Amino acid sequence: MKLNALSATLLAIMLAGCASENSASPTTPTASAARAGAPVAQRGGLLTAPNGNTTLAQQGRDPAEFPGYVEQLKAQARAQGIDAQTIDGAFANVHFVDRVIKLDRNQPEQKITLDDYLARVMPEKKIALARSRYQQHQNELDAVSRRYGVPPQYIVALWAMESNFGQIQGREDIISALATLAFEGRRESFFTSELMAALKMIQQGHISAAEMKGSWAGAMGQNQFMPSSYLRYGVDGDGDGKIDIWRNTDDVFASTANYLAKEGWQANESWGREAVLPVDFDVKLAGIKTGHAKSVGAWEKLGVRLADDVALPDSRQRAWIVLPDDMAGRAFLVYDNFRTIMRWNRSYYFAISIGKMADAVAQ
Repeated sequence: MKLNALSATLLAIMLAGCASENSASPTTPTASAARAGAPVAQRGGLLTAPNGNTTLAQQGRDPAEFPGYVEQLKAQARAQGIDAQTIDGAFANVHFVDRVIKLDRNQPEQKITLDDYLARVMPEKKIALARSRYQQHQNELDAVSRRYGVPPQYIVALWAMESNFGQIQGREDIISALATLAFEGRRESFFTSELMAALKMIQQGHISAAEMKGSWAGAMGQNQFMPSSYLRYGVDGDGDGKIDIWRNTDDVFASTANYLAKEGWQANESWGREAVLPVDFDVKLAGIKTGHAKSVGAWEKLGVRLADDVALPDSRQRAWIVLPDDMAGRAFLVYDNFRTIMRWNRSYYFAISIGKMADAVAQ
């Protein structure tokens, strides 16, 4: 549903900053095909920012070709059964967003560690707020938990990490952002598919094109669903006939739980535990592929222990060893639910943060 592996991990850290930037400086829709949030001049087939630096043109497609590409997207939408009214309305103010390309391609010079990541996304203040929000919404959360078999603390943890409890959702024009990312070409098929899903949301009456705002990468609402996830997992939690993940916490909670349940959540299992590995542990045994699974009892026989050096129970439960920072960092013994969280965001760091936040909320 989200982005891949390490890039997803790093981009997850940036999400709050990106969304805050959107809130502070929303891009104004214009008729111009190229719009980077500031005036852009065309020169010799290239689009040049005020500082004289060329944008996407020097790395691949020329942004001057964006209007023609939009026409191709419209044709694809018509071929998929999107009606003319939806297409005309959705693309009426579509614009090229150069900063979306920059954010998508941004790669920090140094890789952060898990400890760095957890310190940034799980400060004590946020943990305290998560506990407070859980108590505030306990009746609704408990009802959703009973319905879907997902413990409420995991719903709260995802709510906390994705949007800071709905406070940071992003204000980017979703149609423009997705069209720009598809035009970039690096993940054209993925973002084109998400754009078609966004158009279906509009056509089905879930939200208007003008209201469809979210993060620069196309994620929306308090649980930051991509459009395809909204269509697949969105739930009307309070029975009012709408699926409003932007303003209605009942819908946010139910949609989040429905996602996890449909992706295989095991109601009677936790996500995992921090572990201590034997000095001769074979790193090739680590990983979350199905073939890497062993029973908890089998891991114990290989010398795996809990972080407090208490022996693991002899259990038939499936488990995997995860090394988010390779052998130099911490190790975790994780269960099927960890892999379910990874389907939400394919990042070890993110999944561990959700597990740890959930544990903290439940204390």
